[in-house]
Amino acid sequence: MIDANLEMTDKIGYLLFKKGIIDELTLEKALNAKANDRTKIKRNLAQILVKDFGYDHDVIFREVALLYAFRELDTRPEEIPPQKLEQIKQMITNVPDALKGQIMAHKVIPFMFDDRSRDKLIIAAIDPTDRNIPKIAFGLNAKKYEVIYIRKKDYEKLITIILPPENEFLKAMEEAESEVNLEPDDSNLDEDILNAEINKSALINLVEASLLEGVRRGASDIHFMPKAGNRTEIMMRIDGNLQQWHVQEGTLPEAVMAVVKDRSKGMDRFERERAQDGFIQREIDGHIIRFRVSVLPMVGTELKNKFESVVIRILDDRKVIKDLSKLGLTGYTRDVFIKAINQPQGMIILTGPTGSGKSTTLVAALYQVIDPTVNVLTVEDPVEYVIEGARQLKIGYKMNFEQAIRSILRHDPDIVLVGEMRDRETAETAIKLANTGHLTFSTLHTNDAPSAVARLYKMGIEPFLIAYAINLIVAQRLVRKLCNDCKKKVVQFDEALMHAAELKIEDWQNYTIYEANGCDKCNNTGYKGRMAIHEALYFTKDIRKIIVRSGIEVDEDAIRQQAKKDGSLSLRESGFEKVKLGLTSIQEVIAGTTED
Repeated sequence: MIDANLEMTDKIGYLLFKKGIIDELTLEKALNAKANDRTKIKRNLAQILVKDFGYDHDVIFREVALLYAFRELDTRPEEIPPQKLEQIKQMITNVPDALKGQIMAHKVIPFMFDDRSRDKLIIAAIDPTDRNIPKIAFGLNAKKYEVIYIRKKDYEKLITIILPPENEFLKAMEEAESEVNLEPDDSNLDEDILNAEINKSALINLVEASLLEGVRRGASDIHFMPKAGNRTEIMMRIDGNLQQWHVQEGTLPEAVMAVVKDRSKGMDRFERERAQDGFIQREIDGHIIRFRVSVLPMVGTELKNKFESVVIRILDDRKVIKDLSKLGLTGYTRDVFIKAINQPQGMIILTGPTGSGKSTTLVAALYQVIDPTVNVLTVEDPVEYVIEGARQLKIGYKMNFEQAIRSILRHDPDIVLVGEMRDRETAETAIKLANTGHLTFSTLHTNDAPSAVARLYKMGIEPFLIAYAINLIVAQRLVRKLCNDCKKKVVQFDEALMHAAELKIEDWQNYTIYEANGCDKCNNTGYKGRMAIHEALYFTKDIRKIIVRSGIEVDEDAIRQQAKKDGSLSLRESGFEKVKLGLTSIQEVIAGTTED
């Protein structure tokens, strides 16, 4: 049993134990570690629990702050005015490097001077009990100071805003003295010369810099585009749109592409006539990031060049959504989605074009049903995200997608994710899984939910199998979110736009509607980030009857009308709901959807 005198001997331990944050065994181990601590500055129990026992920093130190009456910074980093951020930046950058190192190492921020006492400095710290804070305060020439608590994740956001991490590869590239500048006279590239030039050039830094910058900017893809005149344009797809990041002048595109292939696994640098797929893995800002590399031969205007285009897809597992509430599902769609994925069997299909977020939604759905008591198998080509708790089949030259699909039934699955129903064989196997007691998730490429039924029918799947194997089909699109810093209220509606979209202005005047404006934070686009809009087709008895009675073809209009009666919204209607919430603009929804 815990000693009755614990409250007197270790208040932190007593508080955390009484609140159920740590158990008795952990507390005893932590107290023992504290008693035997050999570090130069003796650590308190909270520091030991976080460092040695892996407890969440913010959970532990929020309680410490409450116990010792440290105020908590109640302003989120993104809400701090730009002039305040500039003041904080000046305070940090104007100190000697040694002190700046201490500030960064101990995760402390000289936040502001107290409004009531102008000579008192407010210092925000993720650990307000850190014994190095007085030394830092002295170094900052603070006559008086107050320590307040800032959550670790807020500190990390704030420090990234104030002092964005430096791209060391870009810096090295700028400092490099030599450049690749090859202009051979014939069509035969001398591979030895090319290799020597690549090795002594800044191109390796350029490629690595693009990977780093792509991750930090939140890009989904990086494009290397060869151009005539020894130019290579590097573009990044951010919020769905391609933006130019860098133009490499005076360098053979072959040299740039050779470096990309050298930095990738599974690629042959000397092969320039066929498509290649490879991958890259890097640790960036403390996280393992995977990159999928696609190379395609291209036609060029210069016969002496063998052009190739490269697209690198960024697979950042931090972007995986595990919380269903963050998918943007609302109303009827949310209700039927939860109902469908909680059925013991049946199929859930996500449909939409490439890059519409289908995989993100499916993975989020999987995380709701993954459980140690069920066997979850996924067949994807290629695997995009690592899913904890699932067995993800490895597709390669020894086992292709079709072989994996055929073998999966023999592996005792409960829940199956089939990456894409790309042909009749795959669709039949997925439908068979759904019909034989398995919960099955998959994707299709169609414009909306009812047309997915027609697509399966045209693949040769029997109508009664479609009707009774499927629980739900969800069509999805991504639309850009308005930038919160610069979006402006619509004062006067564009009559031509509203008429073209068949919208009545009087129906919208009771809502506060916003439109894009543009500022530095959103790169003057007016939009920052994206969100999903959905159309849900839940398979009710009426929907199933319509499908079973299909003749030569499926009556999509009848399905669409019945779905509307059941409460489903079209993609455009779903988008307009987001407009009414002030999240996006009418123009963006119209551009991203088609009329019914």
